Amino acid sequence: MRADYLWNARESLPRQIALAPLCLIEAPYRLGAWAHRSVFRSGLRKRVRLDPCIVSIGNLCVGGSGKTPLAGWLASELRARGRGVAILSRGVGGRRQHETSVVSDGERVLLGSADVGDEPVLLAGRARGVPVLAGRNRVALGLRAAALFGPEILILDDGFQHHRLARDLDLVCLDARLGLGNRHVLPRGPLRESIGALRYADAVVWTRIPPDAKTLPPLPAAAADKPEYGIEMVARGLRRVGAGGLAPVSSLRGQKIGLLAAIARPDRLRGELVALGAEIAVERFFADHHRYRRSDLASLDPGIPWVTTEKDAVKIPASWVASATLSVLEEEVRPWGTGHLIDLVLERVQRRRAER
Repeated sequence: MRADYLWNARESLPRQIALAPLCLIEAPYRLGAWAHRSVFRSGLRKRVRLDPCIVSIGNLCVGGSGKTPLAGWLASELRARGRGVAILSRGVGGRRQHETSVVSDGERVLLGSADVGDEPVLLAGRARGVPVLAGRNRVALGLRAAALFGPEILILDDGFQHHRLARDLDLVCLDARLGLGNRHVLPRGPLRESIGALRYADAVVWTRIPPDAKTLPPLPAAAADKPEYGIEMVARGLRRVGAGGLAPVSSLRGQKIGLLAAIARPDRLRGELVALGAEIAVERFFADHHRYRRSDLASLDPGIPWVTTEKDAVKIPASWVASATLSVLEEEVRPWGTGHLIDLVLERVQRRRAER
């Protein structure tokens, strides 16, 4: 059975019966997540408070909720307003993931995806002028960022389930198209912890708002009193791997293409390309955070153009696709509606200043 069962909000009785054994694993997973959060909230384990203001961007569900693009956008917006900011990323899959690494000093990208994984390198490219650090020890990352760059604000990418580092603002991303799926915790559903954990968020950010949406989705009861914001992910063009310049997304209309991706929700990318008018002729999918090898690209059919994501592209040297045409679908974050997320962040920064 494919993992798309995670996102079926309505399940038939036969499906519920078939998936019932997973509840035996769901219960201890749910309990473990609750216990991990509780030991820090109760003070049994102390949180570390750093001098910069800490803004966490996290999610409740597994898979791509848009938190990393949001982190890059928010860092760029804060820098444009004259704020000193750095990004802390966990990094997945790199050979230096257990180290505390400076991926970008704000001027140069110093490490590649083989060293620290795809997301820190993607962030370094999206948030120009913003230092990016990667590693599993977020406290060590924060201390090093503070020592090297003296930022006023640290953005913690994927931080909602990380409790050791105290933060001043917890933003939780929810995909507006997928919601909370079947509302079960892993492995029975897509949740990292129970829905009740949303009560500890400071705000909910609905991501990937559909183009025709008039209102935001209804908030879960646990977050009913939270401020909510929305962002769109807008396709802005196609860039050939290893080349500059953007081709308009209208060039996809009526064209047969191949789809290459190693992301959590490749069906989302498929849907976006189909909505842009492309016809998917062939697909090559790998596990999320897959580290590409030259052999993975050697079999790409040179007779059709291929499209991949920005997250994938940071792991693919141009020389590996010399015989095929591979383009990157570039997207940008745009605020949706009238709420101004950046104002909430700046208000929290100001509050932290006043408390010192």
